[in-house]
Amino acid sequence: MKEKILKLLKDSGDEFVSGQKISDELGVSRAAIWKHINVIKEDGYEIEAISRKGYKVISSPDILTFEEIKNFLNTKYIGRNIIHYDSIGSTNSKAKELAEASCAHGTVVISEEQTSGRGRLGRNWVSPKHKGIWMSIILRPNIITQNASQITLIGAAAAQTAIMKMCVETSIKWPNDIVINGKKVCGILTEMSGEIDHINYLVMGIGINVNLEEEDIPMDLKDVATSLKIESGKCMDRKLLAANILNIFEELYNEFVQNGNIKETIDVCRKNSMLIGKEIQLVSRGKVRIAKAIDISDSGELIVENEQGIIEYIVSGEVSVRGMYGYSK
Repeated sequence: MKEKILKLLKDSGDEFVSGQKISDELGVSRAAIWKHINVIKEDGYEIEAISRKGYKVISSPDILTFEEIKNFLNTKYIGRNIIHYDSIGSTNSKAKELAEASCAHGTVVISEEQTSGRGRLGRNWVSPKHKGIWMSIILRPNIITQNASQITLIGAAAAQTAIMKMCVETSIKWPNDIVINGKKVCGILTEMSGEIDHINYLVMGIGINVNLEEEDIPMDLKDVATSLKIESGKCMDRKLLAANILNIFEELYNEFVQNGNIKETIDVCRKNSMLIGKEIQLVSRGKVRIAKAIDISDSGELIVENEQGIIEYIVSGEVSVRGMYGYSK
């Protein structure tokens, strides 16, 4: 009911909406309306109430609900169902739980903070309240299981493109990180439930350090992590950035799943790669090998030349840039 009242108020723009109109349209008492208005105010909305005129939204809080993001969205299904939390352990964990319960394709779980955020290999991800974008997308792609890893590249390309639209120069550390000035600002964690020849669902978690301050970055991460605000000196619009990621992601995702075309995604990853031409470490099952990143293939593998001069195609695994490039985790 709170969401319906808020929608009525926001749809009215600068016009007041009378309590009677809300009562008639939603079938609730005036007392119930007042109760919900107070809850809306507690969420951070400034509501003007004038006797005999009604209610009007004066200002909205910096929160990532569907009501706040929708005006920036041009998607058909990605993010059309946003499940918003003020605080949650992990958006990926909740998204997997919802996916198991048959939650719709394209649903986005988003939270103002995560108390148990995680990245690849179970690493912790610091996710302070109202400072970043912590969201997970539920996907049910009709593709072969072997191609599931390419969805991560689509997420990386979408995040990279959306961030650059905010006039911040970043690069992609194949396959799942966005880096600025040698430090990580965005990580993507894709988890799958499926069988050898069938994908039940994918959950793609996207975590972006948007408006974190220096003091929000733990001491042990200051050499490898940063935020868009720290690097640009500007406070970023989280709503616009989140919506742009979803908009770009849906476009790239449709092209891949419907037409089998991942060219635009690969072009973004290749053009903005921080690895190509660099000496890197390939870390797999605790073993470290040195190689040179040569290119990204048309199907998304990282092409490397190993120390014996042999060309290899790396599908997945832990890839680390050597220490001289800052971010090496």
